Amino acid sequence: MLITNQNLQRGLETIHPKNLTETLLSSQKPLTIKWGADPSAPDLHLGHMVVLNKLALLQSLGHQVLFLIGDFTAMIGDPTGKSETRKPLTSEQVLENAKTYQDQVFKILDPKKTTVVFNSTWLSKLTATDIVKLTAHYTVARMLERDDFSKRFKSEQSISIHEFLYPLFQGYDSVELKSDIEIGGTDQTFNLLMGRHLQKEYGQKPQGVITVPILEGLDGVQKMSKSLHNHIAILDTPKEMFGKLMSIPDTLMPKYYDLLTTLDFSLEIHPRDAKITLAKHIVTRLHSAQDAEAAHEEFLRVFSQNQIPTDIPEVHIQDEIRLDDFLLQHKIVPSKKEAHRLIQQGAVTVEGEKEMDPFKLLTTQKNYLIKAGKRNWIHIRA
Repeated sequence: MLITNQNLQRGLETIHPKNLTETLLSSQKPLTIKWGADPSAPDLHLGHMVVLNKLALLQSLGHQVLFLIGDFTAMIGDPTGKSETRKPLTSEQVLENAKTYQDQVFKILDPKKTTVVFNSTWLSKLTATDIVKLTAHYTVARMLERDDFSKRFKSEQSISIHEFLYPLFQGYDSVELKSDIEIGGTDQTFNLLMGRHLQKEYGQKPQGVITVPILEGLDGVQKMSKSLHNHIAILDTPKEMFGKLMSIPDTLMPKYYDLLTTLDFSLEIHPRDAKITLAKHIVTRLHSAQDAEAAHEEFLRVFSQNQIPTDIPEVHIQDEIRLDDFLLQHKIVPSKKEAHRLIQQGAVTVEGEKEMDPFKLLTTQKNYLIKAGKRNWIHIRA
């Protein structure tokens, strides 16, 4: 595919400096492009794919990607968009979450043009003196200009000192890596520009900055996030991925096409057909064309013809258990409150019948076929 400035700029929100895409197209030497992800959860999702798609396009131009796993900064917790101080993760939690990150990004990125780095390599070696010198390069007044800090300060909500260190450390990563460009979501703009500022302070050429829009999740309102349970994971099975994509609100279709594909969206196509095309495209990209076709056929069989899926997981229970506890225990719902909400909305069936009692006892003597929501099925075998 011939890459032009127009398709390079597709789906970008901001570019610093403004001629950066022209530089990427005309540069005779490979530029290093930094993208970082904190392993605060084990799964990457389609919100991350927005950036990964753009990085893959830049790799096709010959540029090199620095994939930074923020194993050190994850223990601080990025305060971006948070209305309260985040609880830091332990090093054990971070390392466990980071295990599959490389496998996930290499579904999209070219491993030969990607260098994986961990920021604990240099940040864990900073002495108290080094950190004091780093903090001297930025003022509290400038830090409080950041939107989330500003809102919390004005509403007299607490801001811990360690949260100020997060953007400084992310910016210092750019100093350490001497990155030419850094890319991230619009919610990361402050942190990305911090990298430019600190590189200049440390006598380096300031990196270019590219931001991409935030992708809303399945609820159509909030940012796609595992913690909000509105995400589509890169590691979802083809059938899970296809089903979730078919449940996207119609209003989000143009944005999903623009940010996740190279396809053109048309208002003349029926929303259902547009979703099928989108779902097939993404499942093919992250799995295979054969998986996409099988997922499509299964979706039509189950949802269009109201049939039961062919691959329902089976479990055994050792003791009788309440329905709400069972749904929570088997991670069908994120909380008991959500279990009660689903049941009271009539979205849970037991043996094909709506079950409105969250305290219904499931015994060890019977088989139960349970459906929760549109896609979650589970078979309890006596």
